[in-house]
Amino acid sequence: MTDVRHDATDLIGAPVELSVVIPMFNEEEALPALVARLRPVLDGTGVTYEVVAVDDGSADRTAGQLEDLRAVWPQLRVVRLARNSGHQAALTAGLHHARGRYAASLDADLQDPPEKIPEMLALARSRRLDIVYGVRVNRATDTGFKRRTAGAYYWLVRRLVGSHVPAQAGDFRLLSRNVLDALRALPDQPQVYRLLVPWFGFPSGEVAYHRDARVAGDTKYPLRKMVLLAVDSVIGFSVAPLRLATWLGSLAFLVCLAVITYTLAVYAAGATTPGWTSLIIAVLFVGAVQLICLGVLGEYLGRVYTAVQQRPTYYVAEDTGTAAAPMAGIAWPGPRRGRDSTLDSLGGPAGP
Repeated sequence: MTDVRHDATDLIGAPVELSVVIPMFNEEEALPALVARLRPVLDGTGVTYEVVAVDDGSADRTAGQLEDLRAVWPQLRVVRLARNSGHQAALTAGLHHARGRYAASLDADLQDPPEKIPEMLALARSRRLDIVYGVRVNRATDTGFKRRTAGAYYWLVRRLVGSHVPAQAGDFRLLSRNVLDALRALPDQPQVYRLLVPWFGFPSGEVAYHRDARVAGDTKYPLRKMVLLAVDSVIGFSVAPLRLATWLGSLAFLVCLAVITYTLAVYAAGATTPGWTSLIIAVLFVGAVQLICLGVLGEYLGRVYTAVQQRPTYYVAEDTGTAAAPMAGIAWPGPRRGRDSTLDSLGGPAGP
């Protein structure tokens, strides 16, 4: 497949200045409040915009509500994934499909205020920034456990990945078309955008805000998913776990040398059981060397594993913003479903 990139005017004739990407999974309770706050904000910006709502395989009435809203909100665009692929994958789908010169990402729970989007856009335009982060200055609405674990997460990743990662900056941000195109050029693999976006080094700024309580429904990031996000962050952006094996092997080797010295001394004193010395030395030495070799091999294997997987992170079952032929992708072998029977396989340079 060829590398075809969106600009601000493709698929639909009129240019789009601002895209607002919203991943959604079972958000039927929060959706009415989200629309009531978001639409007046966007209508008041005075710019052309679209809202890219990514339905991440919802099992409730989220999809039906979005379809009803499209009848009264022409700027609403629905990208429906074939199955639940996870928050970061849904965010990837929305960013890949966004047509605006700028794209803001926002969760549907209203913990991140949509009223800050015009401020982000104004800051990006006035200072010619490619990235504007929404930085939480107050998380009083979160539980004490959530605040402590979030603090530990940012402390860890900033030390493993680098201090360029903004502290307390989640997925509420504004990206320019330059950043969106850079993201699309990356190989298709699971992404952690709160670490990936700062990695590019584009000119950036920050907008501070107070984090609100979830407007309705249950959190979509329970402890298990937070742990998985932390694991993905560490493994995807640092080789520290692999180097840990190397350091453990080196430590075992030093311990082995000390024990060898001890066993030789005991042997010289004649206080050993016959065969014990040679057995201990062989086991310790071989074990230490194996750990060192595994650590070195792991350094290379981790990079190869990431490069050769090349599995698409999501499939698009329907995009209400595509009025023309479906974008290049993997054809779904089953019957037609909705307006578009082709599932986009997006990610990396082989985009639509």
